[in-house]
Amino acid sequence: MFDEIMRKFEGSPSQQAVIRLLLERGFSVNDEGRVVSGGIEIPNTGIAREIGVDRRVVDSTTSTILADEQLRRIFQNISSIPSLMDLAPVLDLSVLTVEVADADAPGIVAEITSRLAEAGISIRQTISEDPEFTDDPKLYLVTDEPVPGDLLNELSDLSFVRRISIA
Repeated sequence: MFDEIMRKFEGSPSQQAVIRLLLERGFSVNDEGRVVSGGIEIPNTGIAREIGVDRRVVDSTTSTILADEQLRRIFQNISSIPSLMDLAPVLDLSVLTVEVADADAPGIVAEITSRLAEAGISIRQTISEDPEFTDDPKLYLVTDEPVPGDLLNELSDLSFVRRISIA
């Protein structure tokens, strides 16, 4: 899906940058073509500044979104989810990041979370990036306590795991 969306903006790397930001941040586009997070409007100048483009690029991108029925359905229904990942150090939590060989394979989340549960580790939040919207999707697990080394080794040895890191 991500590639299909990006193809619609193939001729404009600046518009692709706007699309990437909207998807990464979970920002929607309302009927007036304004970028919003819930009911809060995000000024186009702020978006433009963030990604280093002119404000008019944001305007033209949102106009294109509203003119395309598929894009409209996606960007009027996208929403953001609060993440504990950046707060983890402040809240004394740990973040386990799992990178896999094939993010479309079934059972990845179930296998990892089951092994953590069997070890008695409580998971506060799980965020699984969608392979349709991200080039290199990752699985993030915010836990109440650090994952012990032997369990990290066990998880690393799973056939679908490419790399594991912990913060």
